[in-house]
Amino acid sequence: MAVRIMLADDNPAILEVVRQMLEKDFDIAGAVQNPASLFEELPKLKPDVLILDISMEGMNGFEVTRRLVADHCTAKIVFLTVHEEFDFIRAAFDAGASGYVFKSRMHTDLRPAIKAVHSGKAFLPQASLSQ
Repeated sequence: MAVRIMLADDNPAILEVVRQMLEKDFDIAGAVQNPASLFEELPKLKPDVLILDISMEGMNGFEVTRRLVADHCTAKIVFLTVHEEFDFIRAAFDAGASGYVFKSRMHTDLRPAIKAVHSGKAFLPQASLSQ
């Protein structure tokens, strides 16, 4: 059975690129452009993995993740972001994320990240391991 994915990013072009990139290997349950829509759609869509941007209007990805963890959300969270600084990576995992992928490396790292977190492992970007 294919891993069920939900996408959350405020940039519609990114949502479309990621959808096209993943749809042949995964079940794309839905895509939203803001945290309010995410909280509305997530219980209906029941994804295995949530691909989440950090910088969204209204509530950032860290706040979203903390709320989902507090609400006992079972979806694994993978951040897909432009933020490549170690402090952002640490904050993502501190909030409850299972994976972190740089948008600059999404074509090589996103599929392995989804597979890793779905199987219960963490996924860190290679560049961060030297920090």
